[in-house]
Amino acid sequence: MGDVQRLFADVAALLPDMRRNAASLDRNAGFPWDDMEALRRCGVLVATLPCRVGGLGLGQELFDLLRLIGSANLAVGRLIEGHVNALWLIWRYGTDAQLARAAGDAALGHLFGIWNTEEPPGVHLQDGALSGKKINCSAAVAATRAVITVGHPDEARMLMVTLAPDMSAGAMPGRLLGMRATQAGWIDFRGYRPDAEDWIGQAGDYMREPEFSAGAWRTLAALTGGIGTLGEMLREQLRARGRDGAPWQAERIAQSLIAEQTAWLWSRECARLVATDASAAAMTGYVNLARRAVEMAGLTMLELVQRSLGLSAFVEGNPAERQMRDLATYLRQPAMDEALAEAAAHFVGHAMPSSL
Repeated sequence: MGDVQRLFADVAALLPDMRRNAASLDRNAGFPWDDMEALRRCGVLVATLPCRVGGLGLGQELFDLLRLIGSANLAVGRLIEGHVNALWLIWRYGTDAQLARAAGDAALGHLFGIWNTEEPPGVHLQDGALSGKKINCSAAVAATRAVITVGHPDEARMLMVTLAPDMSAGAMPGRLLGMRATQAGWIDFRGYRPDAEDWIGQAGDYMREPEFSAGAWRTLAALTGGIGTLGEMLREQLRARGRDGAPWQAERIAQSLIAEQTAWLWSRECARLVATDASAAAMTGYVNLARRAVEMAGLTMLELVQRSLGLSAFVEGNPAERQMRDLATYLRQPAMDEALAEAAAHFVGHAMPSSL
């Protein structure tokens, strides 16, 4: 068995425990320490890094990895997706020394965050020290490394930061409806003094296309796993009630399968497309369309589950209730309308890319 096959076999073996853990993590807003440690032992935290620094160089295989993890717990999928995104940016824009350093940290179990949302006036550098606060940070109290943006958004530069236990951090002011296990919160970087070797790439690299928009395919992969799991829950509960053969329920089951397949086809095609020589505009436009397609599939699944299961779908303790909250929360991705407008502007005059 090759290293990649072994990775997938090891991760697949973890999924039942991850699914069982999801309920208590949600109820207590606990962080999935055990799940993350198990994934680290499997090699997930370094799997996407190039082989020369100890990784497996996962490419399109990352789609199935994130889909698997997202199918077990969307919150864990979000944490791994963010970790992978941060390492990708270091690989794409950083130096060999920075990549080796990040790879070594990941191999030791350091979890990376990727944080760009901030409280006005933002995070800035003045007299060698940072000021400002990042908000909506997944793993705010658990990540030990992070890539953050510093400066005006259009000219921001990326910075690799080391998070110390004594840094000022806290939970979000309100309790999240879903995705509670990500423990999203805020980090105050006031007084943090970065070293020269901590700066990644050049000003504006973070927003550079196609990586900035096309990288959303990784989120879609995790979401696809979560949509599939909700569909499984729907079918399991209808079978348990003996209602799966009712004509109107059968129709909704069919529609749920269509929603699952729609999400899978669009997100899988994104993973394929970003590995080709397609233009930046084509990649960005296609992934932007896929974002809406997966969102629509997820919203369709939510409605089908609620109609099919009725009030029981809203009872705490029903795994479908938690899964619906996590999915609905994770689906709220930023700037969807702007993404669609950009995609339309490109494809109104250009052919859609196709794998046919």
